[in-house]
Amino acid sequence: MTRGRKRKHEPTIPGHIDQKKIPKGIYWDRRDKVWYTIQHTPKARRQRVTGPNALLSELHKISEELSGVNKKSLAWLLEQFHGSRQFKELAARTQANYTYLARITKATTTAIGPLGTLDVARMTPEFWQRLVDRIANDTPTQANQILRYVRRVFRWGVNRGHCNHNPAQGVEQAKERQQRRLPAAEVYARVLQFAQARGERAAHSEGSVAPYLWIAMELAYLLRLRGIEVITLTDANASQEGVTTNRRKGSRDNVVRWSPRLRSVWDAAVAYRKQAVTKHARPTPLLPRDHFLLVSQKGTPLRKSSLDTAWQRLMITAMREGILTAEQRFSLHDLKRKGITDTPGTRADKQLASGHRDQSMLDVYDLSLPVVDPSVPD
Repeated sequence: MTRGRKRKHEPTIPGHIDQKKIPKGIYWDRRDKVWYTIQHTPKARRQRVTGPNALLSELHKISEELSGVNKKSLAWLLEQFHGSRQFKELAARTQANYTYLARITKATTTAIGPLGTLDVARMTPEFWQRLVDRIANDTPTQANQILRYVRRVFRWGVNRGHCNHNPAQGVEQAKERQQRRLPAAEVYARVLQFAQARGERAAHSEGSVAPYLWIAMELAYLLRLRGIEVITLTDANASQEGVTTNRRKGSRDNVVRWSPRLRSVWDAAVAYRKQAVTKHARPTPLLPRDHFLLVSQKGTPLRKSSLDTAWQRLMITAMREGILTAEQRFSLHDLKRKGITDTPGTRADKQLASGHRDQSMLDVYDLSLPVVDPSVPD
């Protein structure tokens, strides 16, 4: 809805009022020298709201009260953050996640009403700690996601004068349930074969899965990559010696030497890409770094959200077909863990192959058991 016709300068309005900043819905009566609003209940009628000595800030406060806007509430602060330049500069996936977290945060119930309606100024770290602990009883991961989200919003609000403190600062995170799944070799082989066979079926036919899934599985396992790192591989990552990784989160890159298995899956990805691009008449990028290895069935660069959706469909279909059980289900990220665990050599060799800067991360990704000699007496 547009604001409407631009206000004309009114000489009888008190001089301390900036007429360009008069809030919407507040009007000046030049005869009686009062401010008024128009109510529709159901007929339109004028209602005096304040006298000529009112400040501009008071007019805005009256406008907010009339429109039901509470600038002290958490919901208002979240809306300001989501409308900010800082929010719009975030990645699309992060924006979508924050939008989801804003919705469930505002709707979270408390003893005194929905969380979104509460006054930010009256919130304390003790309040948020009790709330996080309560949510963590059912979903500790979601409790931590909400905490990290509001902590960022409060910090943004404090820096811009929307609130005077960060009540989520110093609140302890919930202990999340560890899910360090490691698919067994035979389970991985069955799912890989199933994905390859079902990927050859006609797109969107019964029981079919995305044809690129088995390729993504092998690349994640052989190169020890995250899902986002798999789909951002380009022709520039391939060299005569091997595949140069593109790791995130501060991990070191390395070159994974070609093996017959790695070369086979890379060639399969190139062949699939050529088929999809040709079918839909997509242009070929000139620079190798712009030529993504994995593409969608329409020949466009594969998005992480599309990969995640296709992966969930694969898991559901595989469980329905008896390829694996619910307990054997694994994620694409678990294949990075399997790749590191299956890497031969010492712990130092595994760290070099994984790219982790901190050796403690191997406790998360390397689930192999070292083979040692028995103790012997002196």
